Amino acid sequence: MKNIKPVFVTQPSLPPLEEYIPYLEKIWESKVLTNGGQFHKELEAELSKYLGVEYVSLFTNGTIALITALQALDITGEVITTPYSFVATSNALLWNNFTPVFVDVDSETFNLDPAKIEAAITSNTVAIMPVHCYGNPCDVERIQKIGEKYNLRVIYDAAHAFGVKYKDQSLLKYGDLSVLSFHATKVFNTFEGGAIVSSNYETKKKIDNLKNFGFINEVSVIAAGINGKMSELNSAFGLLQLKYIQEELEKRRLVDKLYRNFLSDIKGISIPSLNINATANYSYFPILVEDEYPISRDELYEKLKSNEYYARRYFYPLISNFPMYTNLKSADQLNLPIANSVADKVLCLPIYSNLGHDHIYELSELIRAA
Repeated sequence: MKNIKPVFVTQPSLPPLEEYIPYLEKIWESKVLTNGGQFHKELEAELSKYLGVEYVSLFTNGTIALITALQALDITGEVITTPYSFVATSNALLWNNFTPVFVDVDSETFNLDPAKIEAAITSNTVAIMPVHCYGNPCDVERIQKIGEKYNLRVIYDAAHAFGVKYKDQSLLKYGDLSVLSFHATKVFNTFEGGAIVSSNYETKKKIDNLKNFGFINEVSVIAAGINGKMSELNSAFGLLQLKYIQEELEKRRLVDKLYRNFLSDIKGISIPSLNINATANYSYFPILVEDEYPISRDELYEKLKSNEYYARRYFYPLISNFPMYTNLKSADQLNLPIANSVADKVLCLPIYSNLGHDHIYELSELIRAA
C-alpha cells in the first residue's frame, strides 16, 4: 500500500466492503434497524465471549454508556476521578448531578494515584471513577481495597482498554461496571458505539431498561432513561470487525515496537513503559517531551504538523482547567502537580494498523533532528 500524507494521529480500521454487503442485505430483508435486533444480540454475545466477561450491553456511543452506567448505580454525591482524560469522563458526572473530585495521577502510569484517592475521601464520597489511561491498567487491586474499605462503588472508564488483559483475565472484570467506547478512533470500532460491562444479569437488565427510555414493557416506564440503543447497522459492522481484531492488534504491536526502537535513545524524549502484567492493545503511543529536549512540546507539535504529521496533545488541557470545572476546590493546579506536568509534556504520535514503516522512520527522524 502506497504511503501518503497527511498522517493523522489515528485512522479507523475498516474490513473489506464486500464483506459488509451481506449483512446489509439481511437488514434490508428483515426491516429491523434497531431495538435489539438479530445482529445486536449476536454482537453482545460475541463480545462477551471475546472479552471474557459475563454481560455486555451495547450503546450508541461511549458517552451515553458512561452516563447510563452512573445512573444505574443509584447513588448521589461526590465521585473521585481523574483530571487526565477526555472531557466526556467528567461531563458524564455533571449530567448525573455528581460532584467530581479530582485527584492527582501516578507519574509512571498517568492513572489515578491510589494514595491520593484515599486522602480525598470524605463523608460525601460515594464512588471512584478511574480511567485506564491509554489502555494501561489502573492499580485495580489497591482501588478495589479502597472501595471495599469505604463502601464506595467503582466504575471504570475503560474507553481505551478494549481487549486488555491483566494477570491473564479481562481488565474489564474489575469494578462494579466498566464502560467501553467503540468510536471510530478506537482499536475496535462500530463507526460510533459503546458498551457497559457488568457481572450479573439483574444489573444488565437494569442497564438495558435505562438505555431504552426506562421501559420495562410496552406500557411501563420505571426510570428517566435515555435512548442509548445501538443500531443493527453498527452491530453488524461490529461483528465483522471482530473477525479482524487480532490481526489489527498485532499490526499495532509492531508499530509500537518500531517507535520504541527508533526513539529510545533520543535525549529528552521519554516513552512510558508497558505494564509487564498486562496484555496491551497499543491504542495510543504517548511520549513525554522533557526539559532536556532542545525545543518545547508545543514547538515539536508544530514542527511535526508542518511536515504533515498530526500528533495530538492527549490530554491537554486537563479537564480540571475547563471553565465548568475550575470552580471546584479539587481543580486547583496545586492539587494536581503531576497531572499538570504530564499534560504539558505529552504528545501522542500517530498509531494505527496500516501506518507505514517509512512514515514511522521519517517521523522519528524529525523528532531526532529537533
